[in-house]
Amino acid sequence: MATPLLKRIKIATVSVPDLDQAKDIYKQWLGYKAVEAGKISAEVATLWGAPAMAGRRFATLQPASKTDVYIRLVEIERVGNYRAMTTWGWNSVEIVCEDPEKLHAKLGKSPFMIVGKPRRLKGYPTICATQVRGPGNEILYLTADLGNPGTGLLPKPGATVGRPFIMVLATGDAEGTRNWYCDTFKMKRNPINGNPVDIIQDAQALPPTHEFPLTIASLADHGNLIEIDGYPALTGPRMRNHGQLPPGVAMTSFGVKSLDAFKLQWLSTPVTLKSAGYEGKRAACAVGPAGEIIELIEE
Repeated sequence: MATPLLKRIKIATVSVPDLDQAKDIYKQWLGYKAVEAGKISAEVATLWGAPAMAGRRFATLQPASKTDVYIRLVEIERVGNYRAMTTWGWNSVEIVCEDPEKLHAKLGKSPFMIVGKPRRLKGYPTICATQVRGPGNEILYLTADLGNPGTGLLPKPGATVGRPFIMVLATGDAEGTRNWYCDTFKMKRNPINGNPVDIIQDAQALPPTHEFPLTIASLADHGNLIEIDGYPALTGPRMRNHGQLPPGVAMTSFGVKSLDAFKLQWLSTPVTLKSAGYEGKRAACAVGPAGEIIELIEE
């Protein structure tokens, strides 16, 4: 089996209507601190295929573990009709943590909205996850392996709240999306299974018996995954302000060995960036089959 061309998750970009508020919430409640902040350059806005982002504010946040995996907050104008887990695109960020039950109790007093109580995963009884909705209508899964911390499927958290390790992608065609990722990035083609997911059922007003076609695709580095969730016919592409990044979880950045390995249609010519997450390496963006923005960064 070939090694997947996507090495690891590097940056989860989240669009928020109020950058200062979101930055404070992530710092106070998740321990994520800004390592870089400023205004998005025209060069970066062009890279993302979102020219209206030029001049808008951003903050790149790092977990308390100091690992070089980031959540980047970008400020957009509010998209009034956007509701989390109802449209295609990057849907959720799954973050490794030390104890979801303690975190759930803490975040119940925070501006985060609890959308899923701590629960053990079916088939993986030591893995526990809780879910919250953040200030940009982004969904965060907070997950731990309570039986085998750092030795099982998950990376080590290194802090109360660690790094993103799974990005969840919603699509109207689970099989087609899986095949595109597997073919484009040389990833193992795992089976698609039907699963009820209560937080998505609730968001879409579906009955508790509704099953979503789900699968995962593993990246090269341990504990880095993409989860693909198939959404029903009543869903569609995510609305966004003209020229801006989409609301919620807007983009995923992946580390790769070389951009030259890909035959993707880039949104613009690859550029070299010095900021956090890039470290002087080239980056380029493309659009995936569900309309999701994929950023590839050499490392």
